[in-house]
Amino acid sequence: MRTIKLTSFLSLVFGLFIVTTNVQATTERVVATVNGTPILASEVQKALGKQADTAGNRMKALDSIIDDMLVQKAIKESGVTVDNRQVEKIIEKIAADNGLTYGQLLDALDYQGISLSQFRKNITNQILMAEVRNRSIGKHIDVTREQVEELSKQMLKGAKASDKVMGTQYKVRHILLKLTPVLNDIQAKTTLASVRADILAGKISFEEAAKKYSKDFLSGANGGDLGFAFPEAYVPEFGEMIKKTPRGIISEPFKTEFGWHILEVMDTKMADRTEDAYRQKAYENLVNQQLQEDSRDWIRALRKGAEIKYFNEK
Repeated sequence: MRTIKLTSFLSLVFGLFIVTTNVQATTERVVATVNGTPILASEVQKALGKQADTAGNRMKALDSIIDDMLVQKAIKESGVTVDNRQVEKIIEKIAADNGLTYGQLLDALDYQGISLSQFRKNITNQILMAEVRNRSIGKHIDVTREQVEELSKQMLKGAKASDKVMGTQYKVRHILLKLTPVLNDIQAKTTLASVRADILAGKISFEEAAKKYSKDFLSGANGGDLGFAFPEAYVPEFGEMIKKTPRGIISEPFKTEFGWHILEVMDTKMADRTEDAYRQKAYENLVNQQLQEDSRDWIRALRKGAEIKYFNEK
């Protein structure tokens, strides 16, 4: 059972990334060129693996080699790199997922005739391709609020009562200082640190300080109170600070796109966040759909920008 699972994974990795190598000039037949670089018949045979040696399969293998060459070129030009520690963690996870120790995985690779260095290389290629692809197509992802709302409503209609999602809401108050031509980062941070110290020393209450100093005038007039909300309702930096600040503790000054803040978590409660959860699921589904479509388009775009020549088999 373990051997079958591991073999399936290896097939996937090597199916995604057919490693091309620089081959010294020989009398071997050239079946195609990519930007002047030849692809030899022996490379196609190697890419076929255990597949039947038919004209259709040879063409599929050849196209896979071409795609991989173009991807490798895009990776090289992007300057993206992969940390070796990330690769090792993935290898360790592969071993764990297959119920193997690291040593047993090495034995399994050896049994398959695959070196550890080759295995690392293929995993690295997989990570690199994903990163370069996502950087390239991520800029063009376009999901509208209307699309998200429509899909989330459809998903909610099909949801069961047991699919209800609960989450923690936080009651938060904050003080905001916005940056201006006469108030830079250092000054804003220093000012908030001083205000925080005065609150902690009992010289002024948080509510009074918010009314006096906060440039979020709507909440400031209410003592900085933002009411109950899920952390995801705020910009990421603010939401993360909410989650890591203990209740009743005033945070250190921190920065968001709006300026510098200090905040205090006043209370928490469990609340129904099913609609929010399904909106998030809908958004992720729409983005993943576009990613899959654009991934195919990305390879086609790489081909359009390359000079590819095929030569008859005979």
